[in-house]
Amino acid sequence: MTNAIANLETVGSGSYASDDVQFLLQAVELDPTDVEEKERLIQSKQKHYSEMISMESAPSDLHKALYQRALEQNGARMAMDVQSLALALSEECTGPSIVLVSFVRAGLPLGVLLRRALLDMGRDAHHYGISIIRDRGIDKVALEAIIEEHGAENIVFVDGWTGKGAISGEIQRSLNGDSRFPQNPRLVVLADPCGRAWLSASAEDWVIPSGILGATVSGLVSRSIWPTDGGLHGCVVYDHLQKYDVTRDFIEHIEAERKVLGTVLQASPWTDAQRFELQRAATHVVSSLATRFGITNLNRVKPGIAEATRAVLRRVPDHVLVRSRSDSDVQLLMHLTESAGVTVEEVGAALGPYRAVTIIRSVS
Repeated sequence: MTNAIANLETVGSGSYASDDVQFLLQAVELDPTDVEEKERLIQSKQKHYSEMISMESAPSDLHKALYQRALEQNGARMAMDVQSLALALSEECTGPSIVLVSFVRAGLPLGVLLRRALLDMGRDAHHYGISIIRDRGIDKVALEAIIEEHGAENIVFVDGWTGKGAISGEIQRSLNGDSRFPQNPRLVVLADPCGRAWLSASAEDWVIPSGILGATVSGLVSRSIWPTDGGLHGCVVYDHLQKYDVTRDFIEHIEAERKVLGTVLQASPWTDAQRFELQRAATHVVSSLATRFGITNLNRVKPGIAEATRAVLRRVPDHVLVRSRSDSDVQLLMHLTESAGVTVEEVGAALGPYRAVTIIRSVS
């Protein structure tokens, strides 16, 4: 290992097995900010969201039960999608090794699983967890260390899903003009309803089991935090959630499902026509909702089951729209909105490719 990575002070692998991932994140101490106050500071532009964090609580018994149900309902699908993506990566990446760079936190479980699948195919694969922050970009210190170790040719970025495509756009802005990377960086996700990823297992908005939980399925780290003094982006290590941690159990569950799969079709990048149609439909929904709710900052529109759910947990929601109240994939979201007293509206096909959207309340 080169000095570039070895000399970085990081949180290691969190609660993952040490060979599953190496986080290029520094541990930070940060007093938590109340959710309502955090929302006020974000919307009034007094602080960027990446400069604050709210305390993450242990999931309730019902939350854990809904996660377990999602795992039982969709675990086999996730395993199949992982294998489908790994087959495609093995074919697309012709160099001696594949370097998976997962975005903390949603990309972590997929990155771990993809690395294991690639190793089973006889490929040399490495996996790192790094930060990317909307409006501020990718962690260049971490990325340059990875490039020094492995080169840039076979770096593949990994996230869990796309919502509106903000992270895809952030990667492009961060790497704009960097000739070491293709013009359209290689972003791999499980679900891409907005057509913004390079490679996805599907365009369907479905409940990815790991998307239901936060730190307790992602190595016990927080979302990433902007470094006030430069250097690596940071994170808080949530030791207080250790007894609720299912990080390794989740990986082993999906791995067991993958090991018994039959023949799996290889994923393919979108055609230009598919990409255009997905982007058109997603953009139409977001702009229509922005018009309806009088929203000028599209960051207040959180489309897709995972984003909609996380917004209810971490932000101040005003309104939740679902395609169908009886949809089993939105039951956690329905439970959370009921607990928070948030209005839920069933709007059917008006959500286009999405099954749920959360509108953040204007508080500034």
